[in-house]
Amino acid sequence: MPSQSDPTVITPGLLRDWAMPVPEGGKSARGTVLVVGGSRFVPGAVLLAGLAALRAGAGVLQLASAESSAAALSIEVPEALVVGLPETGDGAVAGDIGDRLTDLAGAADAIAIGPGLTDIEQTRALLRRTLAVAGDRTALVLDAYALGALSHEPELLADRKLPAVLTPNMTEAEHLLGHEPGDDVAAAAVELADRYGCVVALRSHVAAPDGRIWRDESGDTGLATSGSGDVLAGILAGLLSRGAEPAQAACWAAYAHAASGQRLVPRFGRLGFLARELLDEVPRVLAQI
Repeated sequence: MPSQSDPTVITPGLLRDWAMPVPEGGKSARGTVLVVGGSRFVPGAVLLAGLAALRAGAGVLQLASAESSAAALSIEVPEALVVGLPETGDGAVAGDIGDRLTDLAGAADAIAIGPGLTDIEQTRALLRRTLAVAGDRTALVLDAYALGALSHEPELLADRKLPAVLTPNMTEAEHLLGHEPGDDVAAAAVELADRYGCVVALRSHVAAPDGRIWRDESGDTGLATSGSGDVLAGILAGLLSRGAEPAQAACWAAYAHAASGQRLVPRFGRLGFLARELLDEVPRVLAQI
């Protein structure tokens, strides 16, 4: 079993031996992903996460975002059902999710919540209500402001015991831990996984609550670009919707995200490629594994 002191390196060979489920049947067999996030001024985060979920193999995509951006999202992503959510005066998604989102959250196979949200108190209410109506087997990806909300109410996940993956950056990890993570990223990931009882994907490391830990070594500095984390959250949601268990989905997603960036280096160099350009590379990377 991989341990904190000796993380297992994520390689194509490891992933081939940990093969993704192969759903049989129509699009419903590959699962429904619901992405909840966005705001009047950050609608692109939901778009990136949603498209990444489809590129990772999800069968059905649903986007729930601020009402003011819903029409534009529905045109930009014609593959998705798009639901507009109530907004605050400054364009943040309000915490009152409404009946439509309640129905979608109750039926989704995977929910990614957080990309593009901008108000921590509204996000707390949104997260609380979404988790309350999620199905018993619904897989979760918590990203960005949803992680800040969780740091204020860690019992939200403990009360539900849903399969979940947290995707913090180092600042968000500090809020979740209550102290600076330090230089030992592996140790911080393990502590987070133990504290919150779920899988954690933290800066190329994946930690499970049972103490297992993995490290991806194929990433590069170019992945540190605006929107890249939204793409990772979407890949995770897509793999979870296909039936992967959380640690498996996180390892596959970490590699697919990093290797997609590597595929862009010959065209753009190590710096300068865009998060949206990762999307087309994701299915190619997954197919090559």
